[in-house]
Amino acid sequence: MNTRPSAGDSPHLVAAFYRFTALPDFRELREPLQRRCEELGLLGTILLAAEGINGTVSGPDESVRGLFEALGADPRLAELPYKESRAAEQPFHRMKVRIKKEIVSLGVPGIDPAHEVGQYISPEDWNALISRDDVRAIDTRNDYEYHLGSFEGAEDPHTRSFREFPAWAEENLDPDKDRHVAMFCTGGIRCEKATAFLLQLGFENVYHLDGGILNYLEKVDPDDSLWQGDCFVFDNRVTVDHDLSAGDTEVCPACRMPVTAEDRASPLFEEHVSCPRCHHRLTEEKRQGLLERARQIELAEARGERHIGQQQPTRKD
Repeated sequence: MNTRPSAGDSPHLVAAFYRFTALPDFRELREPLQRRCEELGLLGTILLAAEGINGTVSGPDESVRGLFEALGADPRLAELPYKESRAAEQPFHRMKVRIKKEIVSLGVPGIDPAHEVGQYISPEDWNALISRDDVRAIDTRNDYEYHLGSFEGAEDPHTRSFREFPAWAEENLDPDKDRHVAMFCTGGIRCEKATAFLLQLGFENVYHLDGGILNYLEKVDPDDSLWQGDCFVFDNRVTVDHDLSAGDTEVCPACRMPVTAEDRASPLFEEHVSCPRCHHRLTEEKRQGLLERARQIELAEARGERHIGQQQPTRKD
């Protein structure tokens, strides 16, 4: 398990984890896992499917350790690795264990990273790999994530969800010409599944960043880093920087997508209401509702309370 030191002003430990492993009884696992997380006082989201587990939770250090001890009682989830970061405030509003068809939605039948997957590349070896002229470095995340930050020289497939990646790959990658393809994502799950997909298409040399961007930011010194910008995360922090501290990006109240400084400078940006992406499709009724919610949030904060209506970024696998 990871032992990243605690930051004194960031009491909440955030743990992101996944594993591709056969869980035919995943439906039966949901209720006991939900109950255990609630007993430990954890907040976050965990997805269960026949292909494995995927989640991010946050809480006191001892509660997070307690969860992984409980998960480790199942041999299929023993010694489950996870990436740690810190949050000054609780980044989630509730705890949800959800049943899904896939723990990350690619939408292609027969893809099984538990049995066939690309080569894992450690953060320490990643720079050398993606700096090679014969390697195509592909960001498997969505377009809005790419624009907040990515690796120097990495390609943006311009996908709005991970389910669009297979079509992009079939149209833009060629196993006869692209002899080496390196892929990455936030925590490793999307790029791991993407390598399994490319292997099915006949690619021979496919690689993915072990532990994803979060592992790279933890392990690689900023002075040696090829990472540029912030990394989007699916909780109230919205982004984290190279030190894994919360960034200054906000989330749009209407479409729940990240709002950058450039977005805020647009004449289509309206505080507490909408961003340039969704301004044109917002009804007046919805606009008034968002303004009222903002007022209720301010009132709750004045009372020293957390308003349950505050939004987290939308997860689009």
